[in-house]
Amino acid sequence: MRRPAVADEEAAAYGRPAGTTGAFAPGGVRLQPSTPAPPEPPPAQQAAFGRPSEVAGSFGQDRPALPPRPAAAPPPEAVLRAFAPRDGASGLGEPPGGRRTARRTAPGPFWKPDAATDPWRDPYAPAGLGAPAQYPEESADLGDGPIVRDLQGRRKLRLRDVSVRLSVLALLSLLLVGVIGGTTAWFLGRTADQEPLLAPGTQLSSVSPGVSREPGSVADIAGRVTPAVVSVEVQLANAGATGSGVVVDADGGYIVTNNHVVSGAANADDARIRAVFSDGSGSQARIVGRDQASDIAVLKVEKPGLVAATLGESEELVVGDPVVAIGSPLGLAGTVTSGIVSALDRPVRLSGEGSDTNAVISAVQTDAPINPGNSGGALVDGTGAVIGINTAIASVGGNGTTGGSIGLGFAIPIDTVRDIAQQLISTGTAVHATLGVNARTVTDGTRDGALVINVEPGSPAADAGVQEQDVVIAVDGKPVASSEELVVAVDAHDPGDTVTLELVRDGSSREVQVTLATA
Repeated sequence: MRRPAVADEEAAAYGRPAGTTGAFAPGGVRLQPSTPAPPEPPPAQQAAFGRPSEVAGSFGQDRPALPPRPAAAPPPEAVLRAFAPRDGASGLGEPPGGRRTARRTAPGPFWKPDAATDPWRDPYAPAGLGAPAQYPEESADLGDGPIVRDLQGRRKLRLRDVSVRLSVLALLSLLLVGVIGGTTAWFLGRTADQEPLLAPGTQLSSVSPGVSREPGSVADIAGRVTPAVVSVEVQLANAGATGSGVVVDADGGYIVTNNHVVSGAANADDARIRAVFSDGSGSQARIVGRDQASDIAVLKVEKPGLVAATLGESEELVVGDPVVAIGSPLGLAGTVTSGIVSALDRPVRLSGEGSDTNAVISAVQTDAPINPGNSGGALVDGTGAVIGINTAIASVGGNGTTGGSIGLGFAIPIDTVRDIAQQLISTGTAVHATLGVNARTVTDGTRDGALVINVEPGSPAADAGVQEQDVVIAVDGKPVASSEELVVAVDAHDPGDTVTLELVRDGSSREVQVTLATA
């Protein structure tokens, strides 16, 4: 079988010449290297990197082995999550959202302009010599001791590896200091001398400060008026009451108090009334007369050497005048409180509180603390004169008997007390003027008044033509805004006086003349 022509040509070009043996004929023409031989290195490089003359192999056998490099710590988990390989690639990649570059073209070396000098990105980049390798110091301790190095070679101290001996030594030192300190304190406390508990013959220092009690001061007023104020004790078979009183007539032994203080003993055969004076002495008292319409009562005692109070005039009072209240609040005799006149002509309806009192008074209002037991006591002005008899208080969460003072107390004006007390001492009864109507407070949103809800037959009001459903808005030209103000306005007159009433009837105003009668 004949070989192809191509095979004959190759045999002629590359075959062994006829009559020769071996790989090549001696003196034959051999192929030359495709590139010229590299030049001889400089003597400095040969001295630094050349093989020593006494070494036959590539490296000497007695060269010390390099210490093993510490295993590189695995990348943190956050780095792994950020640079995790994507799209089937292996190894770490760029972080998510990394720089976007233009797509690589055919002539471009990978995707960055510095790829030609980066051997990690272009395998055809030329090699270059760098600095000699650096190895950790032989003396660096990379074991499990307390001093370790991180990946950058920095020294770190692990507290958990501190010597147990050092910890025990510190603990024992603290314990020793505590024992020594406690023992020293105990020893000093046991051996120190104690100060004696008693000091015989000790005298405290004393001074004599200059005390000035000018005339008109509270202390001066209390010293002059307190002897004229008494405590009134009412004893019943199964109950009792305590109040106050004021001596108004020393010769006759007359004492003014409130009707609601003694009303329980008025009709009781076994009741006893006792007056206790500021010096602690006491005396039996008898009821001279009572007036339910003004809450005034007069008692009489048989005791010599009484001190009577000076009675002033309530018409001279103005709001803001200083006042002093003296009495026996809560059974505490001789109690003195002070304040001012906070209002005048205050209509106040006094409830029965277990008595037969049914009065409406034009009261002096004060912020001097007044409590149950002050009833019947004195309200005194800056000169020491009595200008009212304490009779009621306004209270929150209670009444005039069980409630406490909230800075609103009421006293009967001394002008009224003087008039009623003189009538009781003279006749045993007191006379009041009456209109003969029952009324209640009303308002239409613009004006207040007293609505007549009942007219007594044959009364002064009935004779004057006053009708039910009339609204009284004024008495003698003085406005009337409530049923209490109507009672006070009428009681300010005497029986037989003629007063002018202004009425509103069927939406129109009219005036009528009424002659008051005796209540």
